Amino acid sequence: MLIRRAIDADVQAITMIVQQAYAPYIGRIGKPPAPMLDDYRQIIAQAMVFVLEIDDGLIGVLVLEQQGDVLHLQNVAIGEQRRGRGLGGQLMAFAEREARALGCRAIELYTNERMTENILIYPHLGYQEMHRAAGDGYARVFFRKAL
Repeated sequence: MLIRRAIDADVQAITMIVQQAYAPYIGRIGKPPAPMLDDYRQIIAQAMVFVLEIDDGLIGVLVLEQQGDVLHLQNVAIGEQRRGRGLGGQLMAFAEREARALGCRAIELYTNERMTENILIYPHLGYQEMHRAAGDGYARVFFRKAL
């Protein structure tokens, strides 16, 4: 298993992983979650995008963006065939290592308030809920973890 920077050749696989990971939430939210609408070629050019790779291909994606001394975790997704195996946790731990290496003092992220599983997971990983707010037409829950 390898976590590496994404390249343009990964765009199709990244898009597929994101579609698989977020499709189950469409009914709950009433529209596609924001990551399903992103242009990953553009995101690779603008942010830090990492992929989780195994022998038979890409199975996960992590999108990070540094703003000052805070690392924003924009997206973490695992393909549907591989969920429930701790791979998302490995990507979260990788994000923390990256944040520390960059000299960041915290990691921030948000999730949709209807993604209740995520709201329950993040506190177990040391994140504190900071606030709730609407953004881009989505009801979001914002979390922060001090490093």
